[in-house]
Amino acid sequence: MLSRSENSIADVAALELALSEPSESTVRALATLPGDILILGCGGKMGPTLARMAKRASDAAGTPRRIIAVSRFSSTNLPQRLNSWDIETISCDLLDPAALAKLPDAPNIVYMAGMKFGTTGQQSLTWAMNSFLPGLVADRFRHSRIAAFSTGNVYGLTPVARGGSQESDELNPAGEYAMSCLGRERIFEHFSRTANVKTSILRLNYASELRYGVLVDIAQRVHAGQPVPLSMGYLNAIWQADANNMSLQSLLHAASPSFIVNIAGPETLSVRRIAGDFAQRFNKKAQFDGTEAPDALLSNAQKAFQFFGRPRVSYEQMTNWIADWVERGGETLSKPTHFENRAGTF
Repeated sequence: MLSRSENSIADVAALELALSEPSESTVRALATLPGDILILGCGGKMGPTLARMAKRASDAAGTPRRIIAVSRFSSTNLPQRLNSWDIETISCDLLDPAALAKLPDAPNIVYMAGMKFGTTGQQSLTWAMNSFLPGLVADRFRHSRIAAFSTGNVYGLTPVARGGSQESDELNPAGEYAMSCLGRERIFEHFSRTANVKTSILRLNYASELRYGVLVDIAQRVHAGQPVPLSMGYLNAIWQADANNMSLQSLLHAASPSFIVNIAGPETLSVRRIAGDFAQRFNKKAQFDGTEAPDALLSNAQKAFQFFGRPRVSYEQMTNWIADWVERGGETLSKPTHFENRAGTF
């Protein structure tokens, strides 16, 4: 693992190695977990390094298993990259029942498929991906453990002073994206209760790395001399490798009824503070647009820390790496998070 004292990650190869570094607890968990792991929707931002982490943890545990990545694979070189890490790949449209039926059985499923950006104007596809597909998957893999990614957006806005939404809170999603994600959870919950499908539901908020994430969005605005919006004035951020580690460990806790857990950073971070930290690093003056509201999309992740341990990478380490990456013109995914959106439209 990269030392926390290091202030630079050299390139994309070094970044992906860091993002796929399994913790000792993940190695122990995958030593205990029996069987292959099938990752559905593996072509997104987190999927490739999560798959690689599963492979590295399994190898470190001395546990032979297949790691199988399933996606439409719109990126033509991703299957070759995954194959180079000894991960099998299957190209599949998961909404095609015949294609879904042909996927190999696996005792462990990581469900990462979903739709967020582009929801506006494609609401029906959003609901199909986020609510209908989970039913198809839960039925197809009803004899498997399923770790299903969700989002902290299902809680809706919570007072900043409260310290973040907890798993027991009443859900109040705003907008069709968040509502359809609640639909995803309810469908998995239904199969968990009626068909005894062992499930863990992972409410993520927000995973960050150097090419993508809310911290990158803020750093880029400060570096370019653009105002940083304060409409969503507070947030959580967690290093993507820490989120990957917790997600893989959650397979051991899949249960009926569903095991539900928030995956988020330990702090309530101020957008104004984040921008100020980057401004100091860049020797620039931070500019702002608007004022902070008394509520935000925030999650309390104490339950995750009790089960999986605290994140290994701190906010300070993330911002050091990101600042260095942005200053050097490092590669980004050019996918803004729209973290400032309070209406739930993406």
